[in-house]
Amino acid sequence: MKVLYSYFLLLLSQFSFFAASYHDYAEALSKSILFFEGQRSGYLPADQRLTWRGHSGLGDGWMVGDPIIDHNCWERPEDMDTARTVYKVDAPNPASDVAGETAAALAAASIAFRSSDPGYSETLLRTSTRVFEFADSYRGAYSDNSDIRAGVCPFYCDFDGYQDELLWGAAWLRRASQDDSYLNYLQNNGKTLGADDNINEFGWDNKHAGLNVLVSKEVLESSKYSLQSYRASADSFMCTLIPESSSYHIEFSPGGLIYRPGGSNLQHATTISFLLLVYANYLEKSSQTVNCGEVSITPLKLRQIAQRQVHYILGENPKGMSYMVGYSNVYPQRIHHRGSSIPSTKDHPQTIGCKEGSIYFNSSDPNPNVLVGAIVGGPGEDDEYEDDRADFKKSEPTTYINAPFVGVLAYFVANPNVIKKVFLSLVKEESLSSCTKQGGRGCVIGFVGPPIAHGP
Repeated sequence: MKVLYSYFLLLLSQFSFFAASYHDYAEALSKSILFFEGQRSGYLPADQRLTWRGHSGLGDGWMVGDPIIDHNCWERPEDMDTARTVYKVDAPNPASDVAGETAAALAAASIAFRSSDPGYSETLLRTSTRVFEFADSYRGAYSDNSDIRAGVCPFYCDFDGYQDELLWGAAWLRRASQDDSYLNYLQNNGKTLGADDNINEFGWDNKHAGLNVLVSKEVLESSKYSLQSYRASADSFMCTLIPESSSYHIEFSPGGLIYRPGGSNLQHATTISFLLLVYANYLEKSSQTVNCGEVSITPLKLRQIAQRQVHYILGENPKGMSYMVGYSNVYPQRIHHRGSSIPSTKDHPQTIGCKEGSIYFNSSDPNPNVLVGAIVGGPGEDDEYEDDRADFKKSEPTTYINAPFVGVLAYFVANPNVIKKVFLSLVKEESLSSCTKQGGRGCVIGFVGPPIAHGP
């Protein structure tokens, strides 16, 4: 009877594990894209789905504003009346970081449009080439220009140098054009521009980890061994995430979230998850693994780490909260977002000025407008999250948190069989862990149950 009872309890525990781990990736993907409709500026299209937003910035260019003034105001984008300052850099002044990143974006976009709009794709590639030539010819950080620095610092300075963006731009131009001159550029400039620095970060200001993963494709799939140092750096980065490796040093919270100090922690979880999936694909296609000294890491292991981060963000965490707004029934209600926290122009047509919005910033009420799909900065090293609008390091959503997560979820949706295999391997590991804790008695390995729903 005791054996039967133990067996029943174990079945329940395995069912609970599966139920807690099921997520509707297609729903999450759709909502992660919807978030960007809340960030639109200009005249909104007729098919705008977040209807609480209105037209804004109609007299502006793009990416404009004064960070000091803007941060001192709490007002809707539809009411913005502060200075919309525009800055530019041209020869002979340097802007290798901004221009290198722009070249990379244009080159990547040319790949995306190649089949659907070849003419536009070619235009993007030509423009990318010219922008990269400017970036490389006048080397330096854009924020080092004296007439710009006061307008962009301390918020948007180049903190980590411009060198990585030059390599990043060259890598994407190589990918888009297959021009060997960019291959030579990566080989000849890698050392001087810091490709060997093993900086284990990928974000808006630092491209090193992403650069190494991207260039590794040339080594793994095309045998370009002159770029082996990039592959070695990519391997080294992966090993920092593996507890069994002697190189392991990236922190995880007690609940399993990748953690790096500095705030907006989920930017690291989403970008690293994206790189894990990309590198796993490169390794699998070339039948390779990552050698971490004592252990050999398979593509499956990298995907497991990525899936755990996804599940944490979507609600499988100590707080039982989805950190994506609008996904599941429990998510942040007081996000640090002006448009979301102030009544919409439809509900409150009168202008709400710069300081008049403070009453909404300081309110303890939930935001009146739900910014569906927004991923907040998230918890820190202790897994705690207080849902406090004033705590911007935890409650502020950003485009650079959401963007890589769109890629992660798109991969999950497009490769259900691969992700199912990853999930079942995690179920098996959890089962084995339960068996070990119970001394191996009454164990059922890999039991799975039906999925559960996650809200509307």
